[in-house]
Amino acid sequence: MFYASLKTLHLLSIIVWLGGMVFVQFFLRPAVAKLEAPERVRLMHDVLGRFFNAVMVAAGLALASGVWMVGRMARQMAQSGVKFNMPIEWMVMALLGVLMVAIFGHIRFALYKRLTRAVTAAAWPACGAALASIRLWVMVNLGLGVVIVIVTLMGASS
Repeated sequence: MFYASLKTLHLLSIIVWLGGMVFVQFFLRPAVAKLEAPERVRLMHDVLGRFFNAVMVAAGLALASGVWMVGRMARQMAQSGVKFNMPIEWMVMALLGVLMVAIFGHIRFALYKRLTRAVTAAAWPACGAALASIRLWVMVNLGLGVVIVIVTLMGASS
């Protein structure tokens, strides 16, 4: 029951993170493109701030629950006298997941901070550049997340 709860928490965290990236990239950004620059940038800044706070929680929960599940499985196998060999799809998930967290850290603590300074200064060209950088790295993270989902599902089906 505990493992199932951890796995559910893990999956819900991933859904929030990936779903949020899809929403921002493919629905919010095109919709706000019709607004004037100051209004558009302020709205994106506010939405991204809220989203990044949620991702911070989701990424932490995904990382913690993933480590806990792998550790639990390794411990159970060791107690049974069986050598634990982490499946390749788990290794891919772990490595790319840690990379995603690192990229998110860059987005949140460097790029978003740059956007915040530009919004405060009403420097709209700098805001545009910061948003373009955020968009690029969010797309990289979204691509990594999709790769993780595909690799994990292919591993689960074999």
